[in-house]
Amino acid sequence: MSDTQPSYPSTWRIVLAAILDFLTIFAVGGYVIARLTGNLTETGFQLSGAPAIALFVLIVAYFVVLGRYLGGTLWQRILGARRPR
Repeated sequence: MSDTQPSYPSTWRIVLAAILDFLTIFAVGGYVIARLTGNLTETGFQLSGAPAIALFVLIVAYFVVLGRYLGGTLWQRILGARRPR
C-alpha cells in the first residue's frame, strides 16, 4: 500500500471557485429565467415570486448535481479546486 496522502487544493481556490460559480449561475440562470418569464429590465432582470424561487432551485441544483454527481462545478474544474474523495 502507498502511504501518500491526497493533495488538497488551496482554500483560496475553493472559496474563489464557489464565489465565481454562484455569480455565474446567478447571472446566466437569472437572465434565462427572466427572459422566459418576461422579467427583463433595461438594466438587467428583476425576479420575484415563482421566477425567484425557480432561480433559487436552479442554483441549488447546479451545486448539488455538478458538485456531487458530475465531478465538479465549472469553476472547480477550471481552478482545480475539487477535493479528492
